[in-house]
Amino acid sequence: MPTLWVDADACPRAARDIIVRAAERTATPACFVANHQIPLPPSRWVKSLAVASGFDAADDEIVERIQSGDLLITSDLPLAMAAIEREAKVMTTRGEMLDPSNIKARVQMRDFMETLRASGEHTGGPKGYSDGDRREFANALDRWLAKRA
Repeated sequence: MPTLWVDADACPRAARDIIVRAAERTATPACFVANHQIPLPPSRWVKSLAVASGFDAADDEIVERIQSGDLLITSDLPLAMAAIEREAKVMTTRGEMLDPSNIKARVQMRDFMETLRASGEHTGGPKGYSDGDRREFANALDRWLAKRA
């Protein structure tokens, strides 16, 4: 049975609730990793792993533990790339699948935008997490879990 790994530091609460319900419904282990304790309901299938604070400590813990076939839920592109290199599947909290065919271009665009921001360019931030984003994520997660059943 694959494990759902969640980069919980930046995971929207609505996505966290969707993951918890899906893990319970499908009896799929889910581990929320952050540099602080994540409040989760008591569950046989869902756990929180608090790591030492520090730059990328949670990311490093996920990369160390994730295995081929597991699913990582994150919007952190460097973390996604590291997980893909370990043959894990990656999904954003908006339901987008990241894989070897698209991750490099996404990281390059992120780096480009970071360079623009560093030069003083106002690029705006990510859009808010909408009801449509929640639906897309829930549907994509359900599809992924159904393929594993």
